[in-house]
Amino acid sequence: MKKVTADGTATVSFYDLGAKSGSTAAKSKVMTQFYKRGEFATSSRGHTAEIAASTYKLYIAAYTFHMIHEDAFTFDDTSKSSFEQMIVDSLNDFADDHLETWGMSNVDAYLKKQGWYSPVFLESRPAQTTALSLTSALKDLHDGSGPYQNKSERKWLLSLMGKQIYRKGIPAGAKEAKAGTTVTDKVGFYDDENNDAGIVTMPNGEQYILVVMTHGHEQTGLSGFPRIAKVAKHVQQIVYSDSLTKDLK
Repeated sequence: MKKVTADGTATVSFYDLGAKSGSTAAKSKVMTQFYKRGEFATSSRGHTAEIAASTYKLYIAAYTFHMIHEDAFTFDDTSKSSFEQMIVDSLNDFADDHLETWGMSNVDAYLKKQGWYSPVFLESRPAQTTALSLTSALKDLHDGSGPYQNKSERKWLLSLMGKQIYRKGIPAGAKEAKAGTTVTDKVGFYDDENNDAGIVTMPNGEQYILVVMTHGHEQTGLSGFPRIAKVAKHVQQIVYSDSLTKDLK
């Protein structure tokens, strides 16, 4: 990871979640003993604040669920469709409209209470966050904790993330490392910033979180996502190589 981030144009965070309940990995003594949750966790420049681009919409989703639980917001057909487009197509309408309604400072205060990076939102600059903060938010989403305690809301959000249309980053790299790997993620792209934050599930049920934030290298549009894919492939092959698990048996 240090090699990837050495020039200061990338931040990376990795966290092993352990085996999915009932999976092949969960039934394997080797996998459950060696790949205990959190046993493999590392980051490089993970505390460095970067332009969030649309990864900040994970925070908007969290605050939306919080407002629902506080009886301060209810979806109608229009807002539900707009929320779905925010996650699947990375459209800005829902986030922009509700940030204005709810107030940036209120959202930031809530994010701080969750232990996530804050302030994400300031009028004076684009939204920013850290790879470790996104990792923490994805842990809560995976675990059904914090704002994600409602099972149906959590399932819905994960389903939307699994259908998001920009899949040349972590999803591409993870599948190249191991066919059949699935990814629920949220991307972001803004100027030269290309980011991806996701929960990865391997065919045997082993799961991990990976966040890669990149800029520079003359990136434009979505040109940085193959770079993210290379990081994802490299990380997965190193941590979960077949030869490594075979040697442990």
